[in-house]
Amino acid sequence: MTMISTSTRSGIANLPLHGGQAPAWLFHRMTRLAREITTAIVMEHGPVEMLRRLADPFWFQALGCVLGYDWHSSGVTTTVCGALKAGLAGTEHELGLFVGGGKGKAGRATPSDIRAKGKHLAIDPAGLIHASRMSAKVDSVALQDGYDLYHHSMFFTSDGRWTVVQQGMNQSSLYARRYHWLGESIKDYCDEPQSAICSDSRGQAFNLVAHESDATRDAITRMTADFRPGTLKSEFERVSVLSMPRREYLVVEDINVSRIGRILDAVQEQTPRDFAHLLSLSGFGAKTARAMALIADIVYGAPASFRDPATYSFAHGGKDGHPFPVDRAVYDTSIQLLGDAVRRAKLADREKGEILSRLRP
Repeated sequence: MTMISTSTRSGIANLPLHGGQAPAWLFHRMTRLAREITTAIVMEHGPVEMLRRLADPFWFQALGCVLGYDWHSSGVTTTVCGALKAGLAGTEHELGLFVGGGKGKAGRATPSDIRAKGKHLAIDPAGLIHASRMSAKVDSVALQDGYDLYHHSMFFTSDGRWTVVQQGMNQSSLYARRYHWLGESIKDYCDEPQSAICSDSRGQAFNLVAHESDATRDAITRMTADFRPGTLKSEFERVSVLSMPRREYLVVEDINVSRIGRILDAVQEQTPRDFAHLLSLSGFGAKTARAMALIADIVYGAPASFRDPATYSFAHGGKDGHPFPVDRAVYDTSIQLLGDAVRRAKLADREKGEILSRLRP
């Protein structure tokens, strides 16, 4: 395996869909163990270190194994994040680590979760809300790789540090792909945000955050100012009847010209200052991005990238070498974490014993 280091997102994992859910007796224990492990890490290294570990897809997968969940199931993402959210409830102020979001509606409620923690934050929650929305927008609009987001969890500190763990599902293959973000390493949401991407399956992806899409991003932003107000719709209608090379993700048959035209007009009226601003607009969705990329290709000669950002396989491995040998470094990290927790617990017991002995008559 080769680690690719650039700037922002710290990993992607492809995981098969498994039916069912964690039984109540297991999930209850998972929340308790997740709380104890997190407490040990925060006490030993601080809350920022926990964010960094959650942003590492290998460590996250190892945590799921330690908590007793299937290492290769898509459910490890939602279950581990759910166990952390439930387990840390009531301890956030003490630990300085907060959790928002989750699966489905819970994920869409992440901004509300952030605002609810406002009294414990030393910063304006608007920055965290923006980070939550942009990470979701990049992985669902700027990168269209066939995985529809259905889970979004955000872990953050009182001073505004954060990590996002989100997951999408491919309805055809029934595989999930998990995306990890670490806020402290972000330089640009829109140019090669991946620092480590893990995947067994690679294909074509409409990738506006690839470095080679730089000209496309600039052209898409420029066209909102270059064209007269209201003309983007007519430009898309002209493009849609051309004999374009058939490229996955850039076909016009599934785009309603009338509806997309209204959205294009609305986007143009807001005169975005750059691509990141354009991406953050509420009306700028997946089909709008594809429509504007088609126009940019024809008018400005700036084709978008179709490179899938997945770069290497991800799994924990098995003792008998299937699907491949266990990654010993990841396994050692798990052992180290548990060792830290045990040592911390022993120290607490010893201190408690000393206090009680002093209180005896």
